[in-house]
Amino acid sequence: MTVVACIDDLRDLHRRRVPKMFYEYAESGSWTEQTFRENTDDFRRIRLRQRVGVDITDRSTASRMVGQDVAMPVALAPVGLLGMQSADGEIKTARAAEAFGVPFTLSTMSIASIEDVAANTSSPFWFQLYVMRDREFIGQLIDRARSAGCSALVLTMDLQVIGQRHHDIRNNLTAPPRLTFANFVNICTCPAWALGMLRTRRRGFGNIIGHAKGVESLDSLMKWSAEQLDRSLSWSDIDWIKDRWGGKLIVKGILDPEDVEPAIRSGADALIVSNHGGRQLDGAPSSVRVLPSIVSEAGNRIEVHFDSGIRSGQDVLKACALGATGTYIGRSFVYGLGAMGEAGVTKALEIIRAELDTTMALCGVCRVGDLGPDVLLDPA
Repeated sequence: MTVVACIDDLRDLHRRRVPKMFYEYAESGSWTEQTFRENTDDFRRIRLRQRVGVDITDRSTASRMVGQDVAMPVALAPVGLLGMQSADGEIKTARAAEAFGVPFTLSTMSIASIEDVAANTSSPFWFQLYVMRDREFIGQLIDRARSAGCSALVLTMDLQVIGQRHHDIRNNLTAPPRLTFANFVNICTCPAWALGMLRTRRRGFGNIIGHAKGVESLDSLMKWSAEQLDRSLSWSDIDWIKDRWGGKLIVKGILDPEDVEPAIRSGADALIVSNHGGRQLDGAPSSVRVLPSIVSEAGNRIEVHFDSGIRSGQDVLKACALGATGTYIGRSFVYGLGAMGEAGVTKALEIIRAELDTTMALCGVCRVGDLGPDVLLDPA
């Protein structure tokens, strides 16, 4: 029996139990993958101050993100195709997040639909929006998220074009996978995954197929998707999105201090410092490298959240120490989902919280709100 002690152990199980194209969809970046690597490498370079002689008996990882109580300052980031990592993956992930007490963010490009996830959970989740050229469809998508009781809308700003992702190109990524000889052989090495896929009815993009005009099948979806990403998306478009949504709005994809001011003017409740997990502009800086400058520019005018590169509870602590009021994990929980389904997502969350709690204790900090640059050996 495999002992799972850290997120890397879940990643190893994920690699063995999920078909290659879906593992590599999660575990890869764009072009040379420089930014993808530096997202984690730059976290490792940050050193912590160990403190002793502090009463750490009464510790808590509890916090708040956009007014919502959370068990720790962590939300599950929007990740497409979760239902291809494990059958009914979005529902399994949402249930695990709900039970643990952290937000789950459903991607526009999910396999299970908004309504499907809502019907299988009891707590509100968040919904992530990609803006398409078909604004009628986008308006309806926003309405569907509101009707389903979603408590926050996460607007992704950094996907007007798709970054060049070599693994996805080489694997001819589709959902569900095309049954080529190579794919068939690979799937045969993942029997539990294959059995789960045979048993579920959820194999297409539930938010899009049957809802967008002219998209009634996988083939028509692929053509529609290639044409629909809105190159004209600008800050001026947020007004109508915010008005139609009417709830908490989080803007994702901020990587430069110059973009902080327009994010604040948009009326968003929070911004997410993110480079899309290294899957968009290769050569861009790691998210953690630019976090302090964005926090400085934002001041107390907007919540600053953090995404891209977190693989441990120590990373969560470091991001909070640098000024983030909340963080997002993507690959860390996807490894768990691919490795062990719903139980694997729970295991990933348990690992992150235990590591956060232990690191807080060794740094002499009892409350997440007390984390600051003073816990870092070199705050710069």
